[in-house]
Amino acid sequence: MTELTEYLERKGIGFEVLTHERAFTGVAEARALGVDAHVVVKTVIVDTRDEHVAMVLPAEEHLDMKLVREVLDDPQAKLADEEEIVRDFAWCEPGALPPIAPLLGVDVVIDPSVPDTGPVLFAACRQTVSLKVEADDLFGHQPVQFSQISDVWSAARA
Repeated sequence: MTELTEYLERKGIGFEVLTHERAFTGVAEARALGVDAHVVVKTVIVDTRDEHVAMVLPAEEHLDMKLVREVLDDPQAKLADEEEIVRDFAWCEPGALPPIAPLLGVDVVIDPSVPDTGPVLFAACRQTVSLKVEADDLFGHQPVQFSQISDVWSAARA
């Protein structure tokens, strides 16, 4: 987490550290923090022809792989497996990657349903620690692409 907080401090981005019970998913993180899942963003790694790409979306939503493949112009794009993620992002616990392109070293695609103003919360490399950051500060200081990549899930569809 030190590298993450140092990055935010260098960029002049204010943040609040929030500790909580262990959470393996974004929705569990939201529950542990007692907040709406829409303000918690998760980072999902996708494999393309020759590289990883990070997909960022609200915790309550699901990637639409058809949309992801269109955005990446790669009909073979697929979710990275956990072994790859553990190997390539060893500095973070599984399921706790922050949505920060320069730290991940990969391109980042953000779904437009991610709040662009107000606070967002995300895992801070640990399954028991999250950061609260203003969305416009976080995403305005890094190279990202905004594209529709999620299929909004609702109880009405279940």
